[in-house]
Formats: sequence, structure tokens, C-alpha cells
Amino acid sequence: MFSHIMIGTNDLGRAKAFYDSLLGTLGVPPASVDGHRIFYVTPTGIFSVTQPINGEPATCANGGTIGFAASSPAQADAWHAAGLAAGGVACEDPPGVRESRGRKLYLAYLRDPDGHKICALYRM
Repeated sequence: MFSHIMIGTNDLGRAKAFYDSLLGTLGVPPASVDGHRIFYVTPTGIFSVTQPINGEPATCANGGTIGFAASSPAQADAWHAAGLAAGGVACEDPPGVRESRGRKLYLAYLRDPDGHKICALYRM
């Protein structure tokens, strides 16, 4: 359904260091840099971070969450730990199993250095 997700940053170098570390735990290679943007290209989609082209400060989406697929609870935990070590901030409950509508999910939430809410999700 989705081809790509692009979010904003006010510090491209900081964002690259954060997401290189975080997404590396999911097997995603480091970003390629294209001027004011970075791209993580995978077989299932593209995640990109950009400095706003309108010159205004980047802000995070209130109510928005970007979810990254994890292959196991251990991988979600490694993702969470890498994010904390790279400058992310824990939010919501600690990583663990959540049940909703008869489904079990293993979730780990963070806020990136620009305040975007992100999540590693493993479907149980």
C-alpha cells in the first residue's frame, strides 16, 4: 500500500547517525545521502529523512507513529536499545506484548531526536 515515508529533521547528520544505528538492527544498510535528504531503501519500501525544503523548522506529527517491522521480540528489543543509545527517548510502556482485538503484538516505542514517535512491531 505504501511506497515510502518521509519525515523531517532539523539536523540531518544527527538523524542519519540515529537511524543508521536503529535500522541497522533490522538489517537495513546505512542511508544514502542526497543533499538535504537521506534514504533507506529496502525491498519493502523506502524510509527517508529530510530537511524541509521550505526553509521552515521540521516538526513531528502529533498523533502519528511510524512502525518498523521486527522479525522477533529480541530484534525489537535490540532496535529499542540501539535507539536509546543513539539519542532516542523511551515513550509509552516498556517494550513488551500488547493484546488488542484478539491479536498479540510485541511493541517497542521511542521518540527520535526530532520527536517523531516510532515503533518496532513483531506480530505474534
